[in-house]
Amino acid sequence: MNGSMENSNRVHLREKIGYALGDAAAGGITWKVMSIAFPLFFTNVFGLTIADTAMLMLIARMFDVVTDPLMGSLADRTQSRWGTYRPWLLFGAVPLGLCFALLLYTPEFGPVGKRIWAYTLYLLMMVIYTAVNVPYGSMLGVMTDNDDEKNQFSSFRMVGAYAMGFVTLLSFPYLQKLVGGTEQHQYAVLGAFFGIVATVGTLACGLLTKERLKPVRAEKFSLKPFADLFRNRPWVFLTLIGICMNFFNGFRYAVAGYMFEYCLHGDVTVSGLIINYTVFMTFGELTCMVFGGVSPAFTRWVGSKRKAFMWAAVICVVTSMLFFFVPMDAAYIWVLVAIVVVTSIGIGLYSPLLWSMYADVADYATKKNGTSSTGLIFSSGTMSQKFGTAISGSLVALFLGFAGFSSGTDVATGQTIVTITDPEAVNNMIWSLFSLFPAVIAVVMIGLLYLYPIRK
Repeated sequence: MNGSMENSNRVHLREKIGYALGDAAAGGITWKVMSIAFPLFFTNVFGLTIADTAMLMLIARMFDVVTDPLMGSLADRTQSRWGTYRPWLLFGAVPLGLCFALLLYTPEFGPVGKRIWAYTLYLLMMVIYTAVNVPYGSMLGVMTDNDDEKNQFSSFRMVGAYAMGFVTLLSFPYLQKLVGGTEQHQYAVLGAFFGIVATVGTLACGLLTKERLKPVRAEKFSLKPFADLFRNRPWVFLTLIGICMNFFNGFRYAVAGYMFEYCLHGDVTVSGLIINYTVFMTFGELTCMVFGGVSPAFTRWVGSKRKAFMWAAVICVVTSMLFFFVPMDAAYIWVLVAIVVVTSIGIGLYSPLLWSMYADVADYATKKNGTSSTGLIFSSGTMSQKFGTAISGSLVALFLGFAGFSSGTDVATGQTIVTITDPEAVNNMIWSLFSLFPAVIAVVMIGLLYLYPIRK
């Protein structure tokens, strides 16, 4: 980075809150609903087949694996009166909310029409999400040159995402009851409502934040920054770690709805509290929000970001394995909640670290190559997010299909049809996808962290 526009260390609380609103909109609403609700929505409400659902999530998000780095490079070269990265938030806010709302609307089409609607809008949603979220993440590299402030911004970001995720998931079943009507109507209304909230949050982020540092721009577009990425060892390891991190989350998010629907036989009501799959994951969101705020202090106590990340991942391994041995019975709901809460301590501690570590990698690349590739490097974070959730979400659908789960739309009536040929096999697969699969991924993540070369 070159000379600052103003004192880079003077960062007000208002700006940190503004930055948090950006991930509250993207991570806490749009991405959270897409990760947790979409798989079950597409098979059981919208009426796609399990194979179409798997292919949809895979194609759309793998498409973004290509577009994310391109968006990062484009964002790095943006010059406007609003800065380098902020204009993408300001002008992308409305399309983000609108496309999200349309995705949760079920048109009265047959199987082919629904397939075209879902694929077209999902691909468009991924493009818009990339155009907003990649510049949003890249802003962390130009708002301050103070490493502790970067950690705080990253922590505020995670707290914002988890706090809004908590509100979104906790309110979801109650808002469904309030809206009433068919499930298709409920999802359509909630899609419009949360789409508006996401738009407002994204706009607020763009308006309240400042870009204090000017990127060292390359004179013209070149493929050299892309080649430099693969010669950047810290980037290679951190990107693999990010993919594993999103594999871990992706399996759990994508299968949670099926777990309640089939393993626990529907919503669980305890003393008037409705615990469905969104509320169940809310307990984790609240924990992540709290421990995302604790993460900077925990990192200072442990001594490095790498060590803090490793200890947090160990928590995830142990608790995920423990979950597998709890009986599939609604009577054990509070045991299951307790394990999810402890697992989320680990997730909350390591989630802010990934983005702060990407800032370290961006600084490393600038010193090594002489020009800034901040947007390109931060695009790796959203790329790994989408790659991890794409593969994990698709694998959940495929494994459920292998176990005996099938779904689709009746050509004559247009109604959604779900068939399970082997209930026991399907239930065991669901339980394993929420516990054993993530545990293995977390072990791989620990190994990669051990090899990660930056020791800050």
